[in-house]
Amino acid sequence: MKISRRESLAMGMGLAVAGCAAGVPILGPPPGGSLKALANRSGRRFGSALAWGAPGADRGGFANPAYAAILERECELLVPENELKWQWTRPSAANFSFQQMDAITDYATRGGFKLRGHTLLWAPQKWFPEWLVKHDFGTQPARAAEKMLVDHVRTVCRRYGTRIYSYDVVNEAVEPETGQIRDTVLTRAMGGERMLDVMFHTARAEAPHAELVYNDYMSWERGTEDETHITGVLKLLEGFRKRGTPVDALGIQSHIRLLKDLPVAQIVKESEGPWRRFLDQVVAMGYNLVITEFDVNDRKAPDDVAVRDRMVADYARAYLDVMLGYPQLQDILAWGMVDKYSWLTDFDPRSDKTIKRGTPYDSEFRPKPLREAIADAFRATRTQHVPFPRRA
Repeated sequence: MKISRRESLAMGMGLAVAGCAAGVPILGPPPGGSLKALANRSGRRFGSALAWGAPGADRGGFANPAYAAILERECELLVPENELKWQWTRPSAANFSFQQMDAITDYATRGGFKLRGHTLLWAPQKWFPEWLVKHDFGTQPARAAEKMLVDHVRTVCRRYGTRIYSYDVVNEAVEPETGQIRDTVLTRAMGGERMLDVMFHTARAEAPHAELVYNDYMSWERGTEDETHITGVLKLLEGFRKRGTPVDALGIQSHIRLLKDLPVAQIVKESEGPWRRFLDQVVAMGYNLVITEFDVNDRKAPDDVAVRDRMVADYARAYLDVMLGYPQLQDILAWGMVDKYSWLTDFDPRSDKTIKRGTPYDSEFRPKPLREAIADAFRATRTQHVPFPRRA
């Protein structure tokens, strides 16, 4: 289904008006400056994911006035949580549907936000729409698959033009258990490296203004799978440079995890050195860095909320201090701002079944120690953002 930008704008305005009439209490800003203003001190930018929601829906999106107030107070950047993924935008091989993404884009444009595009391809096959998994690529599968990908990138990039300044062109192409490019119907049709290169070269041609990002969830926690994942991502990045693939930055999702029943300082001590070595290798290849989906999984933190919040904040502060030490890092985006809307609670739930507390604001829209830890990290950094030039 196609709708005009005028229709999308009208829809977005209607959602905002309906939300403001809902009577949800909207709290004022915490003292000490907004997160976006504090990030700007070192030439950086702060933002968040958001979701589309119908008027009156209790969701983490712009139609919810309490959530929108936090976005507008704290954030300079926005990214759709799901609404640009194939499951939302491409109901069949021949059709596109952009109603929800158009509404988010118009809200961002009206509010003066910069907008990231997540994602032009989410690589694990389990996240493909069903029609793509079953698609018959015919007698010339490589050519047919390439045409499908080129058409997809071209359609999205031309629709949104310069309103999207940065794209996660490909998300999660490396299999963590093996370090290899994931096996999917697309890679079987045209080869893994070829698939990735087509995506990035097409995005550069169609959105020459945009930052092109390879995004993945390798993490700083130590474990065999994490190390294999990191090795695979480094191999992928090296291949991009050897082949001249136009990738500007590595997107580090940063779903950091309190998964060990250990003091925060001990977890950090185990993680920091190897993680710095990984980052050093990435920037040595000329890649900029983006924190694309920051939150904290507190599954192993204590039940006591005050103790848990302190651990989450201290862990996040240690991680952000490391990341902000790299001048190649400019953009830091949280994967949501309010606990009640976070994906974390349903994913890998806590044994006490309580809502996870891994975002800056609690379920009553009150700032938490995590919010202050992010602010303190921005205040403390002495490293100014200095990017590498964009790849042709």
